[in-house]
Amino acid sequence: MPKVRLLSGRILAEKILEWLREDAPYGDATTRTLRLQGVCAQLIIRAKTGGVAACSSELAEALQTLGLRVEQVIESGKEFSEGDIVMALRGPAEDLLLLERTLLNALAYFSGIASATRRLVNQARQVNPRIRVAATRKTPPGLRFCAKVAFEQGGGDTHRWGLSDTIIVKDSHVEVVGDLEEAIRRVLERKSFVQRIEVEVSKPEDAVLAARLGVDIVMLDNMSPEEVRKTLRLLEEAGLRSRVVVEASGGIGPWNIATYAATGVDVISTSYPFYHPDRVDLSAEMRRVEC
Repeated sequence: MPKVRLLSGRILAEKILEWLREDAPYGDATTRTLRLQGVCAQLIIRAKTGGVAACSSELAEALQTLGLRVEQVIESGKEFSEGDIVMALRGPAEDLLLLERTLLNALAYFSGIASATRRLVNQARQVNPRIRVAATRKTPPGLRFCAKVAFEQGGGDTHRWGLSDTIIVKDSHVEVVGDLEEAIRRVLERKSFVQRIEVEVSKPEDAVLAARLGVDIVMLDNMSPEEVRKTLRLLEEAGLRSRVVVEASGGIGPWNIATYAATGVDVISTSYPFYHPDRVDLSAEMRRVEC
């Protein structure tokens, strides 16, 4: 188990270094001129607003892999309040000054995703306690892992991580193949026995067709709550409702998630927290300390 944790820490450490290369491709010009070799510091990240900590534990593990000492961290998925210390680090002053803004940005963004996700999950489960709120793949390039983890730590479901995970037949695939039924038949013939099949549909009748052909999940894309209810009714009448997971997707956010949850779908997928994370404000305090 320790080897697995070390490996995951190294992978995320590489991502942190990638972020730092974007901000300081030739090093930190200011710190270089201050001649801080041999100087140690403590970096305290403090909350100016409340929120849900996300990727804090994972980032702390990665920062330890990079040689910094983590003195305090709020565990991923835990809520924090204004004034709480989210993370405290100790190490070479040069390293902490280089890292300060990048780490603040990352923790604030990921915690904002988790906070927004938690609100959505709470809204949906007030009317449908068993529903899952799942993430889409509409994450900023390069931030997929932490953005999806943040969604999960807010109480959501990650859905598929990428194109390699699960077979999802979307409208663009059907357009290229030329026919929904033919596209479904092709993937059913070629899929591995370990894979599930999801099909995106925009009409209630197509959901019934997909379920009848044997897919595992039907995604109701951009259907109104009334159309979703009609689809569920048609599946029930055809004796297919218990055979498929029904997912509603498209244009769902805090303004309507409870309405969709009340229809009786199994899953609601949304990109809202990625585009509209809650405002989580964090500040940094730097102190010179003995090495």
